Parts: sequence; structure tokens; C-alpha cells
Amino acid sequence: MTKKVVLVVEYDGSDYKGWQAQKFGVPSVQENLEKALSVIANHPVKVVCAGRTDAGVHASAQVVHFETDVERSERSWTIGVNTYLPDTIAVVAARYVSDEFHARFSALSRRYRYVIYSSDFCPATLSKGVTWTHKVLDVAAMQKAAKVFLGTHDFSSFRAIGCQAKTPFRTVLNFEVHQLGQYVVLDVRANAFLHHMIRNFAGVLMSIGSGEKPISWAKETLNAKDRTKGGITASPSGLYFVDAQYPEIFNVPKRPLGPHFLPYVDEPSYELPS
Repeated sequence: MTKKVVLVVEYDGSDYKGWQAQKFGVPSVQENLEKALSVIANHPVKVVCAGRTDAGVHASAQVVHFETDVERSERSWTIGVNTYLPDTIAVVAARYVSDEFHARFSALSRRYRYVIYSSDFCPATLSKGVTWTHKVLDVAAMQKAAKVFLGTHDFSSFRAIGCQAKTPFRTVLNFEVHQLGQYVVLDVRANAFLHHMIRNFAGVLMSIGSGEKPISWAKETLNAKDRTKGGITASPSGLYFVDAQYPEIFNVPKRPLGPHFLPYVDEPSYELPS
């Protein structure tokens, strides 16, 4: 009898060309995970994730599902699978779920955090885990500008030129900007995201925070509906997939929000559109 298993996976994306498995031996998170799962399952395994991440992007709680016809303990799907994974990928939770669950299509929202390190010097120990800037950032200005993106909008100014989404419309449910010492964290949840959408948000907000652009530029960029008006695409190194929200009926495992090197951040409340 075929069973469906949901996993929560964390990974350092620095060494990978993104989540999705690719041809010609290009390193990907998906390929490594599928190989390790196939060893434990003793049959080929294909996985589906909540949100595909680009090259260099990380995750503290990526959600995936797969199907299997073998019986294994949840411990086997975590500790057992981790035995066959590189140090930069780890399965941190596993649970059997109903056949109706789908990691991508059952998700009500996805949440990312973009971590900026504002300092005179680039950090040696987290050089691939944060986006560094030597500029002093006005977090209050960034917070005010970020509120412009709340709600349902045409985000054409924030999508990559090669984005394959059928529509540029997305609903941003919450957008917070926190300062934690020298870290500035963009915390954004939406029903879904366009290609490079968060990195383009970060590029605009960093320009506003540094004083290079006024707060009003956020709205001007949004209204332009033109990627060429949107400024730079920020580095992938500071971006983390940190959560996917599902209906409670599926009982998907929850993990503390990452990335784990950050101090505690208060949990904002979210209301999904009816």
C-alpha cells in the first residue's frame, strides 16, 4: 500500500545550483535528498517541495513530500536518511500524512527571511549565510517602505525577466523589517512568490535604507510594473525559506523559525484572506 510522507528539510544552499534537480551532474538539493531517501526506501524516490529555491539560497524549514510502498519509522526517514546526506542538508522532521496532502498545492502561504549584515567588515564565518553591506541602514525607513507591498498587487517590477509564472499578481500577507544588533531581517509571507521577488524587494529596501532612494521609491517601483525600474537584485546568500503554512488537518511538523544564528524575533500574527 502506497503511503505519503512529509519531511521538513534544512540546507545551506551555498554549494548548490538551487533546489531543483538538473541534468549534467549539476549539484542540487533535490538530487541529494532523493538519492538518500532511495537508499532507505530501497526504491527510487521522487520528492515535491513547497517552494523551489534558487542557487545559493538556504532553507531552515523546507517542506517536501514523497510516496513510498515500504514501512519505515519516522526515525528512519530522519536520522537514517541523514546518514546518506552531505553535511549541508538535513532532514529535521518526518511524518506520515493523508493522501490528499501536497507540499506545493496544499500550502496556504510561504515565508522567507532575508538577512542583511550591516557592518564595516564582511563577516568571515557567515560570508555565505548573510548579505553584507558596509552601509548604515535606516530600518525605520525600510519598515515604512515595506508596508507598500502588503496586499494583492501586480509585482512585475519585482519579478525576474525570465520568470515563468503565468501571472505577476501575488498577495503579500505580512512584511516585517527587524533590527537585531548588526542584523537587519526582512520577514515576508505571501501566498506565493515570483522568481527573484524577495531579492528584488531587498534591493529596493536596501537602497531606501541607505538613503540612496526616498521611501516613496518603493511605491513608485511597484506602480511602474516594469522590472527595469526596480533596481538591483540582491545577493541570494541572505535568503532563507523558513516556513510553509498548511491547513491544520494535515498536521505538518513545525520547526522553530530560522535561520538559527539569529536572536529571537517576535512572531507577528497573520490573517489569510478568506
